[in-house]
Amino acid sequence: MIRLSFTAAAALALAACQGEAPTADAGNGDAAVANAVNAPGDATKAPQQFAFTGSDGAPLGSVTVTEDAAGLMLSVSATGLPAGRHGIHLHEKGLCEGPKFVSAGSHWNPNAKQHGRDNPAGAHLGDLVNLEVAADGSAKTGFPIPGAMIASGSVMLGDADGTALVIHAKADDYKTEPSGDSGDRIACAVIAAPKPGL
Repeated sequence: MIRLSFTAAAALALAACQGEAPTADAGNGDAAVANAVNAPGDATKAPQQFAFTGSDGAPLGSVTVTEDAAGLMLSVSATGLPAGRHGIHLHEKGLCEGPKFVSAGSHWNPNAKQHGRDNPAGAHLGDLVNLEVAADGSAKTGFPIPGAMIASGSVMLGDADGTALVIHAKADDYKTEPSGDSGDRIACAVIAAPKPGL
């Protein structure tokens, strides 16, 4: 399992802003992030793992969610995906009903922003850096969500509708509404399911 501190995550985010895709291989791979763990005294909860499924229901890897006082880290380990860059977003509903995953709703946007990391009026909190998939169909990287929590706090994934993490067929252009022209939804993982009775 990969766990990144927000210092390591910031370095990945900076690389992304400079046009480089953040991958676990950057900075000597797992060795570079293995030491970037929470400092003593951090309120760290046990990591939780959630499975990705494809449009045909096939397993496509997992996302591990690590939560501490600073927020969340989503560590993606995926397989069986088309090579290249893919938009990846948190969506507003924790429902992954194939084949198109429209059940996941729109992007997670608790602060009522616009889409896109390059949008001056953005971005959705669920707008993440593009996922880089290797030639063998694998991807392994981390995404920080500062200030977010799964089940408590003012910005939480585990609200009444839950939250899903969705991988798209194409790269996110970081500006076009509503999803960066990233195409079909090809993989989905429920991170927080809707609360019973809602």
